[in-house]
Amino acid sequence: MKYYKYKWNESRGHQFDDWGFSLWYIEIGEDNYYNKLITIYDNGKILKYSEDKLDDQFGGLPEGKFNLSEFDGIECSKNEFEENWNR
Repeated sequence: MKYYKYKWNESRGHQFDDWGFSLWYIEIGEDNYYNKLITIYDNGKILKYSEDKLDDQFGGLPEGKFNLSEFDGIECSKNEFEENWNR
């Protein structure tokens, strides 16, 4: 597994605009597919997606393979990812 994080400096817009910006944590499998995604908003709202919960009315686990060349985040530790997953 590989773990990444990314600060999204845009608001969601519409009725969720007051959620603010978000910090994304991503778990990528050995096959380069998304395993888990955590999105933590400035207002404290946390969204989590995995194979157990692929999507909801707010978003979902990205489909397809993770493309590191198109990613503007940084690697993070498994520990950091799991701490946020367990929040």
